[in-house]
Amino acid sequence: MTLPPSPDWRSAFPSLGQRVNGHPLVYLDTAATALRPTPVIDALVRFYRGDNANPSAGLHTLARRAHAEMEGARAIVARFIGARDPLEVSFTRGTTEGLNLVATAWGDANVREGDEIVIGMAEHASNMLPWRYLARRTGARVVTFGVADDGLPLLDDLTRKVTARTRVVAFSHVSNVLGMINPAREMCAIARGPGRIVVIDGAQSVPHLADDVGDLGCDFLAFSSHKMLGPMGVGALWGRRELLESMAPYQAGSNMAHDVDLTTEVLSEGGLKYSAGTPNAAGAIGLAAAIVFLEAIGRPAIATHEQAVTRHMLQRLGGLPGVRLLGAPDASRRIPVFAFVAEGRTPTDLVRALDAEGIAIRAGDLASLPLLQRYGVRAAARASCYLYTTTDDVDRFADALTRAMRA
Repeated sequence: MTLPPSPDWRSAFPSLGQRVNGHPLVYLDTAATALRPTPVIDALVRFYRGDNANPSAGLHTLARRAHAEMEGARAIVARFIGARDPLEVSFTRGTTEGLNLVATAWGDANVREGDEIVIGMAEHASNMLPWRYLARRTGARVVTFGVADDGLPLLDDLTRKVTARTRVVAFSHVSNVLGMINPAREMCAIARGPGRIVVIDGAQSVPHLADDVGDLGCDFLAFSSHKMLGPMGVGALWGRRELLESMAPYQAGSNMAHDVDLTTEVLSEGGLKYSAGTPNAAGAIGLAAAIVFLEAIGRPAIATHEQAVTRHMLQRLGGLPGVRLLGAPDASRRIPVFAFVAEGRTPTDLVRALDAEGIAIRAGDLASLPLLQRYGVRAAARASCYLYTTTDDVDRFADALTRAMRA
């Protein structure tokens, strides 16, 4: 793969070449979805133009090629997150489906009335609602642990909340609102115990950090393709092989079983058991292409670039009167995601004002209302960056925000 010279990776992202409302686009909404580089777009087009076949149990050449590409993608995903066995990886529709899969396939069989499910108060709705609905189905109780003023979890509170009744502990590695990096390895050590599972929402961490499932110590890790340069509508769930083998299928249909006759079937191995129906082969191949793109640049180079952008953003936001950053202004403890509120302006006002200047940010409760309420607000604006964000983008954003505050 040929890459543009560092740090001009942005030339690989065709979306950045457009003008929005008469201005060059500044895209600061990566925490919602990332942009796609040309190699990912090319991989999707190449599949549909060439190996456009159902990869499931096909014997003709195109089907065999599609199957090989999809299983190659599974191996690339496994390597990227430090999984030893590709069959521990299930392709899903994204983080949300991965978390629901665990809550249903493991939770319904193992959680009973009187049990407890421990989650953080800072969780995205997709890591709250699956567990809430599991509790309603089973008679279990959801227990939450709090966060400190800096946005990091209160580990003493987590320790108190994990008891002999705990069956599930679920938390995000990185907050989608604050960008704060939670001490996931330490949290897993606190949470682990017999008869319970530890589930990590990796939607924001896998794109930015070197998440290694062997090092983290979790039982399940769910993440999405579209937040890490890949296509929408696909993601991955990693689970320990012994747990995957012990769980019932999440959905039933072709491909999750074989030798299906009128009364019996043989379940597929590992993560394949959770792939009922025709798979999103193009999506999986696109996700693999995104990983190859990220690996070609290298995590260290991306981390160095993101740290520079983060420091500059913190400096600019810190110099704006009336703007309050949520979470700690410490570049070493966060990814480049910044939630803030502005005195005298609603988050919606800010989105509209910046959009008029071609700058894309997000606003609302950011699917994490309890966390925002912890900071005394019900909505916030959020600017989120990635490897294609430059310090010039940050300056354009901060200057436009200053004008919006004065309007």
